[in-house]
Amino acid sequence: MRIAILGGGHGCYAAAADLSEQGHEVRLWRRDAAALAPVVETGRIRLKDIAGARDVAIALATPDIGTAVRGAELLLIPSPALAQEDIAAALAPHLEDGQVVFLPPGTFGSVVMERIVRARGSRARVTWAETGTLPYLARKHGPAEVAITIRAVRLPTGVYPAARADEALACIARAYPSVLPCGDALSGALMNAGPIIHPPLIVMNAAPLQGFERWDIHNEGTQPVVRAVTDKLDLERVAVREALGYGAPHFPLSDHYTSDRWMYGDAHKRLVDSGDWREHIDLQQHRYVTEDIVLGLAFLASVARWAGCDAAIAHGILAITGAYLGRDLRRGPRTLEGLGLAGLAREAMTTLLRDGER
Repeated sequence: MRIAILGGGHGCYAAAADLSEQGHEVRLWRRDAAALAPVVETGRIRLKDIAGARDVAIALATPDIGTAVRGAELLLIPSPALAQEDIAAALAPHLEDGQVVFLPPGTFGSVVMERIVRARGSRARVTWAETGTLPYLARKHGPAEVAITIRAVRLPTGVYPAARADEALACIARAYPSVLPCGDALSGALMNAGPIIHPPLIVMNAAPLQGFERWDIHNEGTQPVVRAVTDKLDLERVAVREALGYGAPHFPLSDHYTSDRWMYGDAHKRLVDSGDWREHIDLQQHRYVTEDIVLGLAFLASVARWAGCDAAIAHGILAITGAYLGRDLRRGPRTLEGLGLAGLAREAMTTLLRDGER
């Protein structure tokens, strides 16, 4: 299958190498031509995983998004939600009928990006989908080298508009057989694990993150007191899903630590043992803050308000983070209020998610 991968982060390089090795025709786009040059020059990405290290040929690496997208059946965007608006604007003139855009994860980016490409004049019949996590736990080890510690074994995915779910999921499953249907885009957004696992780790590890050059929030930073808060926050997410009528499985985050039933299977020990997550985290600029708290957790809290659910932990973390960032995170750009959707009745929201905006 022809797959365009848009972005230059850890997940993008992991996907480019992994899907190329599976036999797909992969086009990797990154706007930063200088950073992409090592892949362009060699046509390869060095992939390291449990099977060892090897060089994987990539069909195309290009800073020209039109070239990457032309004729692609699946467009994969494993980039931070912060990048979605810019990518959508760049993508709009090049979209083609029948393409599927997959956001792992999405943070309700399906609706956000669809609005942008329409505003930019695109009338292509494109279907959007989003899931709860990246297909990989991965870290780049160089300008053309990536290490994959874990591959996801379950990718619960919501589709926008949901009326086209069957065709979108069939397309994604050709690249990721682990994809599972979970309904519409809001359901997919409420599977997002980042806004559950990372905000308590950031707020409750703030002192060592500022005090040490490197700190592993998943190892020393994951103590029982942190886990207790994370579990409560995740119960708020599940309560919102249930209030909106979304059925199980909800993929509770506790399974990540205690069983093999979560999206990555039995992953936590391998994540810690890899050492790749002992890193410097800037409490102002790191994506765990700018993406998972400012966008993702604020989105969850806003949906809880709309659904009439208590979300004391979510609102508390937003208040603490907002205090040191110096702004009110309750009315951010990725909240239902910020998106102009907070006034919708349930039936109107269901119609929008099923059919798209008119």
